[in-house]
Order: sequence, then structure tokens, then C-alpha cells
Amino acid sequence: MGTTNIIHNSHDIYFKKPFGAMTCGQSAVLRIAASAEEDVKNVWIVMHEEGAHGVYEEIAMLRENQKSGINIFYAQINMPFRTGIMWYYFKIEVSNGVFFYGNNSHQAGGVGQIYALQPKPYQITVYSEEFDTPAWFRQTVVYQIFPDRFFNGNEGKKIYNKKNNSLIYSHWDDTPFYVKDDKGEVLKWDFFGGNLKGIIKKLDYLKKLGVGCIYLNPIFESQSNHRYDVSDYRKVDGMLGDDVLFKKLVNEARKKGISIVLDGVFSHTGSDSIYFNMYGRNDDLGAYQSKDSKYYRWYKFESHPEAYKSWWGIKSLPEVNELDETYIDYIISGNDSVLKHWTGMGVKGWRLDVADELPDEFIERFRDTLKKIDNEAVLIGEVWEDASNKISYDKRRTYIRGKGLDCVTNYPFRRIMLDFMFGEKSSGETAQMLMSLYENYPSKAFYSNLNLIGSHDVPRILTLLGGAPESENMSTTQKYKYKLDSSMRQLGLKRLKLLSLVQMTFPGVPCIYYADEAGVEGYEDPFNRAAYPWGKEDIGLQAWYKHFMQLRNENDAFKVGSWRPLELPDDVFGFTRSTAGGSGIFGEKAADQLFIVLINRNPSGISSFEIKLDECDSMVFEEIHTGEEFLCSAGILKISLEGFSAKILKKKD
Repeated sequence: MGTTNIIHNSHDIYFKKPFGAMTCGQSAVLRIAASAEEDVKNVWIVMHEEGAHGVYEEIAMLRENQKSGINIFYAQINMPFRTGIMWYYFKIEVSNGVFFYGNNSHQAGGVGQIYALQPKPYQITVYSEEFDTPAWFRQTVVYQIFPDRFFNGNEGKKIYNKKNNSLIYSHWDDTPFYVKDDKGEVLKWDFFGGNLKGIIKKLDYLKKLGVGCIYLNPIFESQSNHRYDVSDYRKVDGMLGDDVLFKKLVNEARKKGISIVLDGVFSHTGSDSIYFNMYGRNDDLGAYQSKDSKYYRWYKFESHPEAYKSWWGIKSLPEVNELDETYIDYIISGNDSVLKHWTGMGVKGWRLDVADELPDEFIERFRDTLKKIDNEAVLIGEVWEDASNKISYDKRRTYIRGKGLDCVTNYPFRRIMLDFMFGEKSSGETAQMLMSLYENYPSKAFYSNLNLIGSHDVPRILTLLGGAPESENMSTTQKYKYKLDSSMRQLGLKRLKLLSLVQMTFPGVPCIYYADEAGVEGYEDPFNRAAYPWGKEDIGLQAWYKHFMQLRNENDAFKVGSWRPLELPDDVFGFTRSTAGGSGIFGEKAADQLFIVLINRNPSGISSFEIKLDECDSMVFEEIHTGEEFLCSAGILKISLEGFSAKILKKKD
């Protein structure tokens, strides 16, 4: 049987209606088409609810009227009344035997393929119909700040509350580095002196840029500059400020229409924390000091006090038992829990660090309490893969089934778009992988995902796009000294402009890592954590970011519009964003808009092509920057695109 003679396309609502993830108890109609020459006798949908003890249900499909030599088979399927994942494929009986039709080899959804045995199944995510995400967050732009490296707002740039045995850089534009011993342990933490007062002083800059939400890397008392080794969950780190200053930041940001999201590090603490107190520097009796400590049950001692589980084996980061009720009470449910303390100050959400390390029950209890305090607060999880089917520690995670996270850090978006920019994937493959995410996520989660292209955990995006040597081929000293040469930097800037344009116009929440818009370079930690280059920004790149952030903020289609990828040449990626009829994808009232977004990754030459738009006939589009007009006639729009360029077309009224 030929693969072209039979087809099911889960990305097409003719073959699967409704599209994508489904709510508990919802019904769908599935279709599969087969060429008449295949002489198909019978077709069954084979369904399996994950966790249902190996039970597979076979549903006989009915034959619809033959269309132009094509036999259509259909059946209605019903989702279970509980959240989870449903898997399905097709069993096909022909005159000489039985074949199977399943998902493609990448399990990306869309058009599948024939299997003799063991077909890869299609996924349907089943989630709670009560699942919702904050509308304000779906429509905002996020700016991530690493507090020590953003701005020092003190007079004379003084640094208060310096930590013992720390290194303070003499110059704001120094390159960060680690002082380590021969075992790789940090001997002295390095600081530039950025603080909360500095963020307050730069709120006007962020507002003018187009930012509506600030995500802060950890601000709690810690020994390190990154502050993922928390010492006291209820205390602002003294080098950053105090509770009074933090309240001022929240209030001043709110006045400008900017919300604050905090980074919650709840899978581990620091060894020097008030809870573990390895060095006896804190007044509280720590778990390391005595089994009589009220914090002893929080930790995973194998042999007290020296043998304990730590995060990735880093002894300064002892793991906690997140489901210990005293820990739950301290972090989540107590009258003055960490969650209630900071959310009560006006924080509009949390990003849960290393969500894979947190039990689903912990996340769900955190969400439940958070939403009771503020139903408009957002809960983001650090997840690096497709969160709908993520397995960690041999367990399928329930992140986005309605009781856990609102959304996740969308690292798959970053990976997919980088693959396209570097020519490793065609436009069609890129569209398929993005559609796979769209298919697997509840739509409100997909539209809330944090679409990042840079973060504190990956090399600076400009360094990557400029074609810098692979990190593993560079010594630490080489990475410390490395700068893109002029031609490589220009290459990186051209690519970054195209990639950031997609980021600002794609469904989901754009997240800008501080100083990416200023053109900062650097390999991975610590070099990706350099200080913001105030007064030395790449003005052209900064203006580009500002323009497209505002373009997003001013056009409903980019915030709440439906989207559809386009069939284009391999080097050209594009999609439509539409609020046809004046309605957003979740029923929001919106301006009636239709945009076409196109980028060409090819550095040279002009690509001329046709775009198929079924909904247009004698429709005129205008390029929003040049005013050039294009006529779409009989569903075809003819266009050309120069190398390393973009066009955004808007339907004229």
C-alpha cells in the first residue's frame, strides 16, 4: 500500500474535528481517506487511554460517499471524563491483509504514514474544561531581568550589604567570570551591584519599549549572584534592597501598567540557608546541625549530617522533600506562607524553577492557593520540552491538564526557530513542528506560553546567530575573550531581527531576556549574564525591538488572533494572524484584522512565490512599512521577498 494512497491529517479539521487538545468528555469526528484502488474492506480506529492498563478499544469506521475515486471513512470518538492522554491510530483491512496507519516518524502530528506493525500513535491531550489562563498575560510582553546585572540605582553606584568573601567588579562593563577551586566549586561569588532601585529607575525605559510584565530571576536572600541557592524565602536579598523597596517596585510598575512575576525555587535551598544552616551562621537551628531542627524533615538525609541528596549532586543545593506537610505549610498553605506573603504584596505570578523536579501534587496545590488569592495571577513552569507529554523521573507529567501550570517556558519554540534560521529545517518542517505544539497544548496554554529566544540558561542569541564556534570546542578562557567580528555580528543582527519579528507576531507571550535588545553577546553562564550596557546599546537593534513590540501591542490580531502556517518555499517561513469578524480566538472583542507575516532566511537572492489563501478573492493587502500593495485574486497572492528580509502584509479595509 502506498503512503500517498491513504491519508489522515490531524492538523486539518476535515480529518479531525475539533482540532487539537480536547476537554474531558468531549467528542470528535475522525476521518481517513483511501484511494479506491487500495480496495479497503474495513477501517478501525484503535484508541488507548494512557494508564488504562493496556486496554485498547477498536472503533469501526463508517464509509462515506466516495469522492473522485477516494473512499472516506469516519467515526465519532469520545474523550474520557478524566484528564490524560488519548492515543490513536488506524487499523486497515484490505483484500490481502491488514496494515496500520499512524503518526509520522517524528510524532509531530499532521500527515501520518503506513506501518506494517507497531504504528506510532497520534496524541490527544485531554484537559479540564475549567482550565483557564489570565487574559492579561496572554496579551502582554515579558521582559526577564537578572537583578544583579540590570542597573544599580544607588547614588554614586554604591553597593550596600556586600556579602562576605565576594568579588565586586570595578567596572560595569567587565566580563563576568567564576572564581573556582580545582574541584569546580565557586570560591567567591561575583557581583556587579544591580538592585531593585535600579529596576525602578528604568521602568520608564521598559514601558516605552513595550513591556507589560517583568519576570525577575530570584530576589530572595542568597549567597550567590543568581540566587537559586535561597537562604531565606521571606527576605529580599540585602544587596537588592528590602521589602519596602520591593513594594515600591510593585506599586510603581503597576502605575505604568507593568506586572511583576517572581522566580520560585522550591526544589532545593542553599546549604547556607536558615533552613539547612550548614555553617551555623544563622540563628535558627538548621537541619544540618540537628535532627531536632524543625526543618529536618524537609531534607533527604541518607546519613545525617554529611550524606544528603542535592540538586544535580551540587552539595551547596540540598534537595527538599516538597510534599512534607511542614514544607507545604511554609511555602503554600500557612497563614503567612511564602506564596501568600509575596502574592499579597501585589505580585501577579510565579515562574516555578525546574518544574520537572517538583511533584505534580506540589504544583497543583501551589496553583490552587495562588488562584484563590488572585485568580488573575499566572503560574509558569520551567519546562524545556513539550509539556503536554513530558516524562520526568519515569512519570508522565500533568503540567497543563488544568490543575497545574498555566503555561511553560517555550524552549521548543526557540529550538524550532533556530533550526529554521540555520537552515537545518525547511519552512514546511518548521511549520509542522510548531503545529505539533499547537495541537498538543490546550489552546489557552499555547497562547500563554513564554516564547523565549534567550534566557540566563542558554548562550546569548546574538552570539549563536552570528555563527560563533560551538561552545564545546572553546576553552573557558577563549569564551571569556570571544567577541563576534564585524561581519559575523552583522550576520547575527540580520538573523536576530528576523527571529525577533517572528517572536513578536507569533501566538504566545514574547519574553525578552534583558539586554538582548541592546545587542549583548556571550556564551553560556556566566558569559550570558553580563551587565546591561547602558549608554553603549546597539541603537538600531533596540529601535527594531521597540517597533515590533509596539506593533504587537497595538494590533489585536497579534495578541488574540488565530494563526495558520503557510505553504512556502523552503527558505521562507510565514503565517497568518486573523481576528476576522472582530473576534479573538477566545471570543475577545477585537479589531477586524488579517495579517501575513513572512521572513526569508536566505542571505542572497530574491524568492518569488505564490501564497494560497482560500478566504481571499479580490482582496488587497498592504505592506505595513512600505505601503506596497498586493492583490489576492482567486485565492492566490503573488509576492517576492529579498534575502534576509521580511514583509508584514495587512488586509486593507
